[in-house]
Amino acid sequence: QFVESGGGLVHPGGSLRLSCAASGFPLDYYGIAWFRQAPGQEREGVGCMSRDGGSSHYAHSAKGRFTIFRDTNTAYLRVNSLTAEDTAVYYCAAWPSDPGMVLRSCPTSAGYTYWGKGIQVTVSL
Repeated sequence: QFVESGGGLVHPGGSLRLSCAASGFPLDYYGIAWFRQAPGQEREGVGCMSRDGGSSHYAHSAKGRFTIFRDTNTAYLRVNSLTAEDTAVYYCAAWPSDPGMVLRSCPTSAGYTYWGKGIQVTVSL
């Protein structure tokens, strides 16, 4: 289970930080990832981070404005310079991972053990 926070209405050009706190499982044994699903579109991966935080991988479209970080129990996604195209439901997810993994890609959707319920982010004036 994840306890999610940080969504809502944001003005264009603004920033936000989304959080997913793990509940009932040790997040530090898992890699983390973020996805998003815009209205009328398929869910897409934003990026992922290894269980120790030492390696990360981002979708090409996410490079530069999206940052994934984590602490022992919580996964975070920071997004800068928001535009209306960032309006979406954002999901965190976790997959069981070996230590020291170097990420060259993120697991496919089927590889995740835990999913957040989704955080609505709306970018509008």
